[in-house]
Amino acid sequence: MGLVLMMRLEEFAYDLPEELIAQEPAAVRDGSRMMVVHRKTGEIEIRTFRDLPGYFGEGDVLVVNDSRVLPARLIGRKETGGLIEILLLTRQPGDPPEETWEVLLRPAKRVDVGTTVTFADGCRARIVRRLSEKQWLLEFRTEIPFDDFLARFGRAPLPPYIKRKRRETRLQQDLERYQTVYARVKGSVAAPTAGLHFTEEVFDLLRGRAVGIAPVTLHVGYGTFLPIAAENVEDHVMEEELFTIDGETVRLVNGAKRVIAVGTTSTRVLESVADDEGKIRPVSGSTRLYLYPGSRFRRVDALLTNFHLPKSSLFLLVCAFAGTERMQETYRIAVENRFRFYSYGDCMLIL
Repeated sequence: MGLVLMMRLEEFAYDLPEELIAQEPAAVRDGSRMMVVHRKTGEIEIRTFRDLPGYFGEGDVLVVNDSRVLPARLIGRKETGGLIEILLLTRQPGDPPEETWEVLLRPAKRVDVGTTVTFADGCRARIVRRLSEKQWLLEFRTEIPFDDFLARFGRAPLPPYIKRKRRETRLQQDLERYQTVYARVKGSVAAPTAGLHFTEEVFDLLRGRAVGIAPVTLHVGYGTFLPIAAENVEDHVMEEELFTIDGETVRLVNGAKRVIAVGTTSTRVLESVADDEGKIRPVSGSTRLYLYPGSRFRRVDALLTNFHLPKSSLFLLVCAFAGTERMQETYRIAVENRFRFYSYGDCMLIL
């Protein structure tokens, strides 16, 4: 048997000045910069997001993830008086008025099973048990419906590289801007960030060029944005995420001349269900699909995506789609041209 060479995670690192990590969204959604990468020729253009419709026409279909981000970040107070930050991850089966969730806690060093966390209006949570080094099980008991509780006390679950003080005044802006304009189905604890650039005006321009818009739903879990811990790329295992594709989206995608995935989440949905001929079917299920260099893409022809964390599954996906060397060089050019990185940053269109 031949020697199998493993890909080392270190091959997917890159240097990024900290000041290029976007801390605020662009002044207007569609005002972000957009790097356009042509896979066949290697040509790179620097445009703005408003130029996006000019790259598409009749027969093209954009697939968007319409999952809605929950206001999943909560600040409560322990019996000792200390503040504790809670990030909701996964709801567990149960009946109201109790809601049980897998969560992350910060700080977690001085947390004990049985600890009660209180909020205003008589709402509270009890720490039921520890699930892992970082994850806990919390049982909430609220005096109001849980959705109303989240609407009142929840904050946007911004990733940790976006720095906000606990008493930051931009809470409402984050709740609005860390959400796509087409978000519909509640369930994500992190935003499908490639979609944050869209406005209704951009969609009108796309429809005016006879471009189809097809929604899928994938509820984004926190694990999607975490760096990979395994030394070898092949050893990583993705966390399970729930998704749905309906019949109308199947009709549009299966009849498309080109399919453009908006974001890595839409890409993973399509590639999870595509057969060898690239056809998809209506389905609700879950996926752990992990796309890394060497993976085959059966349905996605073009990809709109933000700039991703080094050594993350998202960066590996774009390397798989466009080539590792090309992506390393493209990211170098993005740094050189002072593009803004990560969730609130600029975007890249890979054709």
